[in-house]
Amino acid sequence: MSNKLLEIEQAINCLSLDEQKWLLNRLSEKVKQKSTQILENYKVENQIELMAKDPDIQREIALIEQEFIITEMDGID
Repeated sequence: MSNKLLEIEQAINCLSLDEQKWLLNRLSEKVKQKSTQILENYKVENQIELMAKDPDIQREIALIEQEFIITEMDGID
């Protein structure tokens, strides 16, 4: 355990019971929020990965790339 965590634990021990309960609730809320955010990020990343593997999307990307090749050949960037 880091020294910083030990300092925090000592500071918590100096709080009243009500303050400790309040802090525990706040920490719990923060952990839930962070967990939800991580889960949402994972879902988005997973959806992007699935989309990248989708044959229909791959075909569409190939068509778009072909259109850009023509534009690049025209000298328009």
